[in-house]
Amino acid sequence: MNKELSAKQIVAQLRDGMTIGIGGWGPRRKPMALVREILRSDLKDLTIVGYGGMDMGMLSAAGKASKLIYAFVTLDFIPLEPFFRKAREAGTINGIEVDEGLMQWGLRAAAMRLPFLPTPVGLATDQTAKAWPELKTITSPYADGETLLAVPPIKLDVALIHVHKSDRLGNVRLYAPDPFFDELMVRAADKAYVTCEELVDQIASDEVDAHFNLVERNRINGVACIPGGAHPTSNADIYGKDHGINYGWDAAHIKHYCELAAQDNGWQLYVDEFLSGGDEAAYQAKVGGTDAIVNLPRQVM
Repeated sequence: MNKELSAKQIVAQLRDGMTIGIGGWGPRRKPMALVREILRSDLKDLTIVGYGGMDMGMLSAAGKASKLIYAFVTLDFIPLEPFFRKAREAGTINGIEVDEGLMQWGLRAAAMRLPFLPTPVGLATDQTAKAWPELKTITSPYADGETLLAVPPIKLDVALIHVHKSDRLGNVRLYAPDPFFDELMVRAADKAYVTCEELVDQIASDEVDAHFNLVERNRINGVACIPGGAHPTSNADIYGKDHGINYGWDAAHIKHYCELAAQDNGWQLYVDEFLSGGDEAAYQAKVGGTDAIVNLPRQVM
């Protein structure tokens, strides 16, 4: 089954009011081409789940998201995403800030189709009193009688992720040093869509390479090949250039984005400068072209 789609076709599958998990974290490996396509759409009232970065900031600024569920929203070398900050300070968006581990636990519960997962972590903290009031406690049914936190599932309608390579059947390869939560998001979602740097007819089943397969192909509903599609976030490769296209985040672009955010009409200024061209090709041309993106140097932390 050929699962190849365009970014526009993927976003056409989304509906108002959906809960959407966005993979990557901070300024790393965000499916930004799909985020930009959502910005061009008429979608609204979305709940966005993730370890956030510019995805959450942009969707908040554009009025696409009405609620965020997040462990953090950061640009890493710039601690707090500026448009997210403005939206939260203005009270224009609802938010649930979840401890990083508890959020992983909630995604895992959804991935396993469980009503909750127990943990001793988070008891007697603001997670239960303020941040995530839906959290409840349970008592262990065994002799220890321990009180535990029952973390509910964070169920997703759709997961959106970015990977290094895919085939048209839905097999994906993620060579990143930090795959972390992308797999859980796909498993927690009813449907999952992928953007990739390279698309082939069928990925070879090399034993070593297969270790980088994120999930079973039946979990993937559609794939769009968009080289540079994570820009301005990074698409790092654990083995440098050994596995094709990889690049660092665009620090200059992100700094400019933050400078615009400091202005009252900052979001409109950013849209006018970078998002007014109508499609991903126009955006990439405005930031120097695909070749410039995929040759951005990787950050050394």
